Amino acid sequence: MESFEQITNQYQPMIYKIISSLHIYMNKDEFYQIALIALWEAYERFDPEKGNFTGYAYSYIKGRLLTEMNHANKHFDHTCPANEEILHYVEDESCICPLEEDTLLAYCQAAALTENQTKWVLYTYLKGFNVKEIASIEKVSLSAVKSWRTGATDRLKKSIIGNQLI
Repeated sequence: MESFEQITNQYQPMIYKIISSLHIYMNKDEFYQIALIALWEAYERFDPEKGNFTGYAYSYIKGRLLTEMNHANKHFDHTCPANEEILHYVEDESCICPLEEDTLLAYCQAAALTENQTKWVLYTYLKGFNVKEIASIEKVSLSAVKSWRTGATDRLKKSIIGNQLI
């Protein structure tokens, strides 16, 4: 058989014809590369005793492009490009108000919370963790975290009522 460069030059119009017949108008270069790879694989696998190369190459290339189009369509169907309207509703969790932690710590200090009660306040209100997650992070029982919560809420209520901040 001929060299692959000669095969590529010979079958290039066929590749473009297949791309056109499949109505591929986006990412043409990518699909052309996939078609070239398919042509190479067809060139490597072809058995001259089973027929002519042109028909084999055509069906091999077209099949590979159809498979790739199916993958691309599935990906497109399962993803949604983000636009400005959607991004407006997405909350940026990495954006924490720098004074928020200081404010919480000031309330904890004013209410004379223990270290563990303060941890519960910060984990709950800054990070949004629940009791189970806090227990896992701190490697303590659920009941321990629940007692931190009870103690913290009681002391904070007394402190706020005592300062008449309600």
